[in-house]
Amino acid sequence: MTSSIFWIFFIGLTILSFVASRSVESKFKKYSKIPTNGGLTGRQVAEKMLYDNDIHNVTIRMVNGTLTDHYNPTDRTLNLSPDVYNGTSVAAAAVAAHECGHAVQHATAYSWLSLRSALVPVVSFSNRWVSWVLLAGVLLINRFPSLLLIGIILFAFTTLFSLVTLPVEIDASKRALVWLNTSNITSPNTHRYAESALRSAAYTYIVAALTSLATLLYYVMIYMGRRD
Repeated sequence: MTSSIFWIFFIGLTILSFVASRSVESKFKKYSKIPTNGGLTGRQVAEKMLYDNDIHNVTIRMVNGTLTDHYNPTDRTLNLSPDVYNGTSVAAAAVAAHECGHAVQHATAYSWLSLRSALVPVVSFSNRWVSWVLLAGVLLINRFPSLLLIGIILFAFTTLFSLVTLPVEIDASKRALVWLNTSNITSPNTHRYAESALRSAAYTYIVAALTSLATLLYYVMIYMGRRD
């Protein structure tokens, strides 16, 4: 892959990332106007899904922000943004159920989630230094080429984390959609909206993983070029 081809590819991924992100925001806003069966809030949806999966050691709490929802396996907390926590829409139910999907993964020792959790300390360390090491490695490549190699290794952990995240997120959405359907939270008419919302969210992770992989390959190209 030549430098020009890489930049065309990278710019394309950047545009796709922007489009995917805006699509998630747009669909959440759109589907926030569509009510679920029974009018349960996101918190109540989460409580029911956890109960149905015999999970009783997860704390549900509200956090600030928009679409800041996440499950933290370290302290077993399900963190929902205000629009999801209090919302009674298909969008709120889909997001809450998706995050519960991660709690179910944790409870059942889902292998990909376990791997991602194991990578967190390494990735946290890598993220703290990788930008500086890569910058120094590129600037000093003629004198200290091994510095760039160290940066590549650090960045590789970030890329691996992005790739491992894909099956984790896709599986959580699958668990959420099955449960939303079987529990009658969504109806045949509204279930497709939940699918659409979670599919759009999945695209953001796919684009992020591809972007990370492309960036890694670019630095590898620089390093290999120096060696040649």
